[in-house]
Amino acid sequence: MPTSFTVVPVEGQEPQPSRPLEDPSQQLAECSSGEPGDGIPKESSPFINSAEMDRGNIYEGKNMALFEEEMDSNPMVSSLLNKLANYTNLTQGVVEHEADEDSKRKEIKLKSTKILTSLSMLHLLTNGLEPAGGSYYMISRSLGPEFGGAVGLCFYLGTTFAGAMYILGTIEILLAYISPSAAIFKAEDADGETEAMLNNMRVYGTCTVALMAIVVFVGVKYVNKLALVFLSCVILSIFAIYAGVIKTAFDPPDFPICLLGNRTLSRRNFDICAKFIEVNNETMTTKLWSLFCDNPSLNATCDEYFNLNNVTEIQGIPGIASGVLIDNLWSAYTDKGSIIEKKGHPSVTGTEETKVGGLPYVFTDIMTYFTMLVGIYFPSVTGIMAGSNRSGDLRDAQKSIPTGTILAISTTSFIYLSCIVLFGACIEGVILRDKFGEAVNGNLVIGTLAWPSPWVIVIGSFFSTCGAGLQSLTGAPRLLQAIARDGIIPFLQVFGHGKANGEPTWALLLTAFICEIGILIASLDSVAPILSMFFLMCYMFVNLACAVQTLLCTPNWRPRFKYYHWALSFLGMSLCFALMFICSWYYALIAMLIAGCIYKYIEYRGAEKEWGDGIRGLSLNAARYALLRVEHGPPHTKNWRPQVLVLLNLDSEQMVKHPRLLSFTSQLKAGKGLTIVGSVLQGIYLDKYIEAQKAEENIKSLMGVEKTKGFCQIVVSPSFRDGMSHLIQSAGLGGMTHNTVLMAWPQSWKQTDNPFSWKNFVDTVRETTAAQQALLVAKNIDLFPTNQERFSEGNVDVWWIVHDGGMLMLLPFLLRQHKVWRKCKMRIFTVAQMDDNSIQMKKDLQMFLYHLRLNAEVEVVEMFENDISAFTYEKTLMMEQRSQMLKQMQLSKNEREREAQLIHDRNTASHSAVVVKCDAAAATPEKVQMTWTKEKFIAEKHKNRETNITGFKDIFNMKPNQSNVRRMHTAVKLNGVILNKSQRAQLVLLNMPGPPKNKKGDENYMEFLEVLTEGLNRVLLVRGGGREVITIYS
Repeated sequence: MPTSFTVVPVEGQEPQPSRPLEDPSQQLAECSSGEPGDGIPKESSPFINSAEMDRGNIYEGKNMALFEEEMDSNPMVSSLLNKLANYTNLTQGVVEHEADEDSKRKEIKLKSTKILTSLSMLHLLTNGLEPAGGSYYMISRSLGPEFGGAVGLCFYLGTTFAGAMYILGTIEILLAYISPSAAIFKAEDADGETEAMLNNMRVYGTCTVALMAIVVFVGVKYVNKLALVFLSCVILSIFAIYAGVIKTAFDPPDFPICLLGNRTLSRRNFDICAKFIEVNNETMTTKLWSLFCDNPSLNATCDEYFNLNNVTEIQGIPGIASGVLIDNLWSAYTDKGSIIEKKGHPSVTGTEETKVGGLPYVFTDIMTYFTMLVGIYFPSVTGIMAGSNRSGDLRDAQKSIPTGTILAISTTSFIYLSCIVLFGACIEGVILRDKFGEAVNGNLVIGTLAWPSPWVIVIGSFFSTCGAGLQSLTGAPRLLQAIARDGIIPFLQVFGHGKANGEPTWALLLTAFICEIGILIASLDSVAPILSMFFLMCYMFVNLACAVQTLLCTPNWRPRFKYYHWALSFLGMSLCFALMFICSWYYALIAMLIAGCIYKYIEYRGAEKEWGDGIRGLSLNAARYALLRVEHGPPHTKNWRPQVLVLLNLDSEQMVKHPRLLSFTSQLKAGKGLTIVGSVLQGIYLDKYIEAQKAEENIKSLMGVEKTKGFCQIVVSPSFRDGMSHLIQSAGLGGMTHNTVLMAWPQSWKQTDNPFSWKNFVDTVRETTAAQQALLVAKNIDLFPTNQERFSEGNVDVWWIVHDGGMLMLLPFLLRQHKVWRKCKMRIFTVAQMDDNSIQMKKDLQMFLYHLRLNAEVEVVEMFENDISAFTYEKTLMMEQRSQMLKQMQLSKNEREREAQLIHDRNTASHSAVVVKCDAAAATPEKVQMTWTKEKFIAEKHKNRETNITGFKDIFNMKPNQSNVRRMHTAVKLNGVILNKSQRAQLVLLNMPGPPKNKKGDENYMEFLEVLTEGLNRVLLVRGGGREVITIYS
C-alpha cells in the first residue's frame, strides 16, 4: 500500500476564462423559484455536513448537486469511508457470508465386466442401423465426435496390437511345440534361449503379418471361410481337454516332476531324479549331484540345502480325484526370481543362507500379483467387439450381433471358468506356476492332460491364435476407415479410401505396419497391458454412452434389445475404470493421456459434426438443471461478476458501428460469465427477418474475431426504443440473465435524426436503474484499445464520488486481468468536502482497499465551496435558451439545428450583451437570420406579430433555473479536477449521475454529462445496480 500522499486543494479555477457578471448573486436571487427547469426542488443530503452553512443560501451543497437525487441510495464516499473501513455498513456481512457457505460432506470379476459391457453394446447396436465402425460408431453417435474419435482410435490401436499378440502366440506355438527345428536363431546356452526365441518370433511374425494381410486384402469372404476351419479345430481341442480331465479320474497320465525338499527342479540338465543310484552294487552319483556339488565323489562338498533335503518325484497331473484342488484353491504370489515351492511338502532349511544362482531350480521370471495377472488374462475376453467391428458386412446386424454375442459370451464364460476349476483340480500348483515348463522339460501340460493326443491341443491352440490374429487384421482396418470417412481427424482422411467394393486398402496397410511394431516388441508380457488399457477404455465409454442415452430418454432412443437397465451400464463403467488402474496404473495414465490428446486435437482441428449425440442432450439437461438452481436467488457477493448485455448499433448494411465495444467486452470478461450481444432493428419482423439473420451472422463473425464468448440476440421492433426495452427486460434465460448493460455514448446526440438519440439514451439509463442493473457507458469508444494492443505503462484512474456497491473497484481489477491492461496501475481518487477530514479519509480508503486485497494508489482531492462563476452561469443559460428555443420555433430539423447553432454562437461571443441584444431582437426581430419557406411565410403572416416578439423576448430575458446552475457547477468543477489529475490516464472510470426524475430536464442531463467528461480520451461512466458486488471476506 502507498504510504505517502498529498491532499490537493482545488480552488475555484475554471477551465475557460470568462468575464464575471456584475452581480451574480443579485441576478440569481432574481430567478424565480417557480421556474420549471428540471422540476426538482433542492434537496439537502444527510451525508453532507452543512450545519454551519447559511440555511438561506440557495446553493447549499452545490459541489455535489449533480448526484443529490440519489444520495439516499448512493451516499457520498466521504460520508461512508469510515464505515466501509470498519465493516459496519456492508450489505453482506460475515453472518450472511458464513450462512451461504455449504459444507459437503474388491473383488473384481472379468466376466462381470464383459457381460455388462456386452449388454450395453447390444442396447446401442439395436437402436437403428449400424454402419461399419463398430464401437467407434456407437460412441461417436452417442457421445459426440470428440469422444468417439479419441476412444475409437485407441480401440483401433488396441485391436491392432492384439493382432500382434495373437500372431506372436502363433509363432511361439510353432517354434516351441510343432517344429522346434525351424528356429533360425539358436541359443548357445540356457541364458540365451529367451533372446533367441524373441528373435525367431520377430522374423516369423513379420512373415505371418504379411501373409495375413494378403489374405485380408483378397477379401473378407476368404477370412470367413478360414474362420470355420479354425473354429472346428478349436472346438475339437476343447472337447479333448474335457475328455482328458475325465480320463484322469481313473487313469492319470505319467507326468513326473522332481522336487528337492519342497523346491521344484528344472529337468533340462538332468534326467534321473535322484542324488545317486546303484550300478552293479556300486553307488554312483547322478548328474543332479554334480549340479549341487563341487565334484561327483560321495565326499564332495555340496550345497547345504541339498545335503539336508531328499529328492522326491511326484506326478505333475495327479488327476481330478487326487484332492489337489484344495492345495490350489488359494493364491500363491511370489516375487521375481523366487523358487517355485510346493506347499505342505517336507523341507529342512539350512542355518546359513546359500546362493541359489546357477542351481537347477525353477524360478519365477516376473513378480506375480493379482492385478498383473488380470492384465495378462484380460485380452482373452476382449472378443465381444468382434461382431460390432464387422457390422457393415452383416446382412442384419441388429439381429445377428445380439444373438452371436450372447452365445459367444455364454460359451466362452463356461469354458474359461470350467477350465480354471478343472486345471486346479487335476494339475499340481508348481506346474501351473512354471511359466516355461522347465520342471517338465518343456512339455505342453494341457497337451499331456488332453485325450487322445497332445497334438490336438497344439493344433487347436495354433489355429485359435492364428484365427484371432486374422480377425484383428480384418476388423481394425474397417474401424480406421470409419473414423477416416467421418473426417473428424483431417490427416487420417486418406485411409478412408479403398477398393471399389469398399475394402479398406490403405487402412489395411497402416494396420499391418502398426502390427509389425508389436511384432518387433516381441514380448507378450509387454504388449498385454497396453491392450488391456485400450480395450478397457473402449468398454468404459460404451457403457457410458448407453447409460447417457438411457437416462436422457431421447425420442430416438428405441433399442430392440430390452433386457437392460442403466444401472448395469454404470456398474460396468465403474468396473472398467477400476480394472484400468488395477492392471497397471501407469499404463492407464498413459492411455488416458493419449486419448486426451486425441480428444483435444479433434476439438481443435476436427470438422464440426452434428450427430444428435448424447453429450449435447446431456449439456441441455445439465444447463436446465443449473438454470433451475441458479434461479433460486441472487449470487453471493463473492461470485458476482458482470454478466453483460452489450447494446450495439448497426449501420444500413447491418454491420457493427463500434467494433471496439466487443473488444472492450472481451477484455472485461476474459471468457468468464455470461455475455449477451444484442441489437435492435426497426421495422416489422416479417419484413426484416432476412436483415435480422444477416445482422446476427455479422455480429457472430465479429464476436469470433474479437474472441468474445457469448450469445447474440437480435430484436426487430416497430420502435427502436421499445426494442431496447425488450432486450433489457427479456435477454437471457432464468437465472442466466444479465446484471450489467454496456453501451456506447451517443456522440451525435444533438442530431435529432440519429436513431439512437439522447431521448433513447436517457430512457435506457432509467430502465437499467428500474431493473436494478448496472450500467457502463463507454465514451469515445473508438479510441479504446483493440485486443492486439498492449499498454506498457499508464494509469487506470477511478473517480469514486458516490458509493455504488463497489463497481468502480471491481471493474479495474477485472480489466487488469487482461494482457491489454495488465501493466497499467490503478489509482483511486475521491473528493472531500469542506468539512471532511481529508487525512482520515485517506487512511480509511487505504484500509478499505487493503481488506479488499486491491493494490492501488489513493489520493483525496478537496473541493471547496465557492461562488458560482460567470462561466457556469453563462453555460447554464445558454443550455436552457437552446432547449427553450427549439421548443418554440416551428422549423424543420435542418432549420432547427441552424437556429440552435446561431443562438450558441451569439451567447458564446459575449454574454454581457445578451440582454441588450435580446431587447434589440424584440424591437427589430427581422435581424434574426431565420430561413423561411414560402409555406412558413404564408402561415406566419396570419399570426399575431406581437405574440412572436413577446416569445422571443421571453427567451432572451429568461434566467437559468437554480437547480440547473448547481448541477452545471458540479459538472464544471469535477471536470476541471479530473482533467488536472487524469487527462493522460489510459482510462478514466467515473460515477455516472442519474437522470432527473422529471423528464423535462433530459436534454439538460445530457449536457451535464458532456461537460463532466469534456477533454478526456477514454471514459467509462459507471452506475451500480443497487447491490454490493465486492466483499472483504474470503
